[in-house]
Amino acid sequence: MRKTRYAAAAVAAVAALTLSACGGGGDSTESEGGGGEGGGESLRIGIKFDQPGLGYDEGGSYSGFDVDVAKYVAAELGVSEENIEWVEAPSANRENLLANEQVDMIFATYSITDTRKETVDFAGPYFVAGQDLLVPTDSDITGPEDLEGKNLCSVTGSTSAQKIKDQYPGVQLVEQPGYAECVTAMGGGQIDAVTTDDIILAGLAAQEANAGKFKVVGNTFSEERYGVGLPKGSDRCGDINSAITKMIGDGAWEEAITSNTEGADYTFNAELNPPEPEPCA
Repeated sequence: MRKTRYAAAAVAAVAALTLSACGGGGDSTESEGGGGEGGGESLRIGIKFDQPGLGYDEGGSYSGFDVDVAKYVAAELGVSEENIEWVEAPSANRENLLANEQVDMIFATYSITDTRKETVDFAGPYFVAGQDLLVPTDSDITGPEDLEGKNLCSVTGSTSAQKIKDQYPGVQLVEQPGYAECVTAMGGGQIDAVTTDDIILAGLAAQEANAGKFKVVGNTFSEERYGVGLPKGSDRCGDINSAITKMIGDGAWEEAITSNTEGADYTFNAELNPPEPEPCA
């Protein structure tokens, strides 16, 4: 199914280029999608480079659920995969990347919050995750209430780190630039647990190097609505929401979830997913 979908995306992109070359009247989604902020028939899309199963740089080849959603949306906007420039978007840098026009949009486990809405526009959500814990397989930690006095690792600038600061002040929070560094520290015995969204933890646990070492507790204590970050005032929200709705409807969304968490014994929360994109402001 995936090959068929990407083939369809390529056809859509070719059609968009043809319409543009012919000087179309601008009524088509494809011809509009590549213009404006994107600069012609191309897009600069921010993703994580260090989150297996979501956004991962495999030596210049990019994989993960966020990446698959971004490719699908780009195709619906009339931009082929070959014309996407992937830009690393660490949690702490996402707002700056948008404000400084270094990217056109961000798919990077970017939780929609009221505070962020003050400086960033969002399309979506395209997934609803829940904050959870990754611990060594022999750990007796079953939830955040067991973290008092223990060392917990999360990523600088993430909503997961902020929630721990706000709600669990007795936890010794260690912040790192990426979750890979957190897992390495836990493997070395320097920390007791890693916290972030369940789907991110599932991707980390499923890595070959981590097989059998860690487990996801399976006790979520938040709802994280992953949105598509856009520069303030962007006119792309409606088209992106339409693309997300189409991806969910044609089965490509669930296919992407399944393929990117294979081997992690992970099931998304069916009460919250698939989500319905919110109206654009």
